[in-house]
Amino acid sequence: MSFSEDHKFSGESIAHFARIIDSIHLGIWEYNTDTRQVKWSSGFYTALGYAPGEIECSYNYFFEHLLYYHDKPAFLKATYHPRHGGSPVAHIRLLTKQHGYQWFESTTQKHDTNDGPVIYGVLANINTLKINEIKAAENEFRCAEIGRIAKIGSWEIETATMKLVLTQEVYDIFELSSQVKMTIEEAISFFEPQFRPVMTNAIEQAVKFCKPYELEVLFRTARNNVIWVRAKGVPVLDSYGRCTTIRGVFQDIDSIKKKGITLQSSINLLDDQNKRLQNFAYIVSHNLRSHAGNLKFMVNLFEESNLDGDRTEVFSHIKTISESLSSTVGHLDEIVKIQSEISNERKVVSFDTIFNNVASALRTNIVSTGAKIHTDFSACPQIDYIPAYMESIFQNLLTNSLKYKHPDREPVINCSTQKAGNEVYLLFEDNGVGIDMPRYGDQLFGMYKTFHRNSDSKGIGLFITRNQVEALGGSIQVDSTVNVGTKFTVRLV
Repeated sequence: MSFSEDHKFSGESIAHFARIIDSIHLGIWEYNTDTRQVKWSSGFYTALGYAPGEIECSYNYFFEHLLYYHDKPAFLKATYHPRHGGSPVAHIRLLTKQHGYQWFESTTQKHDTNDGPVIYGVLANINTLKINEIKAAENEFRCAEIGRIAKIGSWEIETATMKLVLTQEVYDIFELSSQVKMTIEEAISFFEPQFRPVMTNAIEQAVKFCKPYELEVLFRTARNNVIWVRAKGVPVLDSYGRCTTIRGVFQDIDSIKKKGITLQSSINLLDDQNKRLQNFAYIVSHNLRSHAGNLKFMVNLFEESNLDGDRTEVFSHIKTISESLSSTVGHLDEIVKIQSEISNERKVVSFDTIFNNVASALRTNIVSTGAKIHTDFSACPQIDYIPAYMESIFQNLLTNSLKYKHPDREPVINCSTQKAGNEVYLLFEDNGVGIDMPRYGDQLFGMYKTFHRNSDSKGIGLFITRNQVEALGGSIQVDSTVNVGTKFTVRLV
């Protein structure tokens, strides 16, 4: 009988197929649901590691002694499946003779016979496959957990189509649903404007010249949260050295980055405070020692002098030294006061109000010099600041501009504010005599440093101004040209 003549096999053919199935360790079982009679093939015993007849061939033995209790519902569901849409499959654990419980795949079919409904099943050992599958799932879960904890995900770009594929962790950083599919351009649009060209160029360089990249950039999520992220890409090359794929990682490093920025800011602040402390120590040790030495010398001279005229002259010198010493102590007190006032509560201060108060106090100087003063605080009318500091900054800068006016022209002073992001700048510009920056630039903010021949120059105003600005986390920069003028750029916050 050929296969073309009929679709039924002879008994001899079926027996032959059964021997083949047994030899490849596939187990066949049969269960009559009416009579509860069970039949197992030789391969069934072999798959479990037993010889035929070594264990009881019964429904009860299989269900109570071989089948793992946790898998009973799955096996029953597959066995008594209504049979719509193919053969039901269940993955179950059976107790083998030598290796304990192992995974098997059970496929069942139902057939009606003269003796009643019969369920046929095939058992295949899938233990190795199942264990590998479980391990793979565990590894995938572990990697996903690591990615979730570390806030890191992976992505891939296929250069032929420039298709972008993101993992769930990357979508989490984007604060988007994984159902949203994005192009490269759409993904780049999430970066802050100043970093978009950087990201575009990095990807182009990776595609064209196989250059890897690693960038730390600002990123705005779908929920409008601005965070720092690390974007890293590595080209994958074909045999000809051409980039076929770019694979990379994307990580939320916002907390780490901000801690680093804060730490660096603290280091810079400590460095500045250390320099100020060294300067302060130098002033105390040098200036006070000088005053004390001079005073002691004059006192000795006074005691040794017998003539009234000489003693009167020496006493006048003692008085001058005493006044100078008092002035120095006063300046040192102002410096110490800067640090102690940092803890004072900041208040909302109006630039216009503070400046007008200072200008009113200096009205006589302004009128006598014929100074023209222009102010524009519209970019940032007010700020949270220590009022006394703001008044001191305005007073020192305005006094400086009036004091060092150019002899051949009337002073013109421009004062304004600017805002860049969260930073507020105070700009103060004049057309005075200017400062020789290459010569004196590094000494400009030193205590008792003067660069002009004015008799009333003390060299203390700018020193105090810089200390006040930096004490509140700001900075001050000077641009000046001799006989042209000076511009102070003060970053207040």
